Amino acid sequence: MPDDVAEALRESSVCERYHARPAYQQNDYLRWIGQAKREATRDKRLHQMIRELESGDVYMGMPYSTKKQP
Repeated sequence: MPDDVAEALRESSVCERYHARPAYQQNDYLRWIGQAKREATRDKRLHQMIRELESGDVYMGMPYSTKKQP
């Protein structure tokens, strides 16, 4: 994990929420942020990830629920 992403997770107090997500989601977020060509895009994606983890009900702009479906 890049240092700036780890620091952003710690500073925003969502590190536990990040690690509670499935591994594929963690990897998707890191890959998505890392593939940005411009620094402004990278920052925008990083902030979106933080907001989504804070809300807990969004993943990559899509509804997300931690509750298991019957």
